[in-house]
Amino acid sequence: MLRTTVRDCLYLNWAFPAEALPPPPAPLRYQRHVWQGRDYVFASALLFHQDALHFTALPSLKFGYPQLNVRLYVLDDEGVPSALFRRMLMPGWVAPGVRLITHQPAARARLRFPHPSRNGGGPWRWSAERKGRLEVRAWMGSPAVGEGPRLGSWEDSVRYFQERPRGYALASGELQRISTADHPAVTTWPMRAEVEGDGLLPRLLDLSPGTCLPGLHSAWLCPEIPIVFELGFVLRVPAAPAAMPHPAAGRVVSFFRGDRESAPPERRRASC
Repeated sequence: MLRTTVRDCLYLNWAFPAEALPPPPAPLRYQRHVWQGRDYVFASALLFHQDALHFTALPSLKFGYPQLNVRLYVLDDEGVPSALFRRMLMPGWVAPGVRLITHQPAARARLRFPHPSRNGGGPWRWSAERKGRLEVRAWMGSPAVGEGPRLGSWEDSVRYFQERPRGYALASGELQRISTADHPAVTTWPMRAEVEGDGLLPRLLDLSPGTCLPGLHSAWLCPEIPIVFELGFVLRVPAAPAAMPHPAAGRVVSFFRGDRESAPPERRRASC
């Protein structure tokens, strides 16, 4: 069991045509939504500070760091709404430790994330660099839904993305399930955001060639999320090709596996 507190977590959510995404590992299937005559799948990038991460059996051994993770929304073999975690970026000093503890490679990156809950006012800026760049400028605003399928009210949309009792990721050819112990109600701040970059997110999502980021569907920030989660391997799946990511994560906290740099040239996605 692992325990942590996620702080200042910025959710950025998009809807992508299902055909623009690589197939999920069996037995997972995408949670699809029809919009304007096509099937869409939601994806999110979460930018946050990991605080006091530790095993419950070792409460005095704690550490924290900023993290960017990318996830897709799926149904598992029992039909439970879940998240498929694709990538995790973190500072270089912590990546070896994450690989040692979780047996999954983590990718290093330069991350500069603010603490909006400590420094009010806004707008705030987030940046991530790893052979590509992501820049986000965000500020508090009224609840609003942009491009993509409607999921009901604003509260319904937040619950859709956040209330995922299971997370899945590929790790060394095995599908790993991470279950959260509970889903406490947390404060959310509706946000407006501007996203810029040179292809980092399309590369992390392994989008099909020529697919660019659409307009944001929704964005919000959670100042604090306490999480307890459990790691476990559930089944072996056929070996993934080099371009298939091998991540893992909790509801907001994640461990990812896989590097785009290991993919053969013909599988590397062109940035938009």
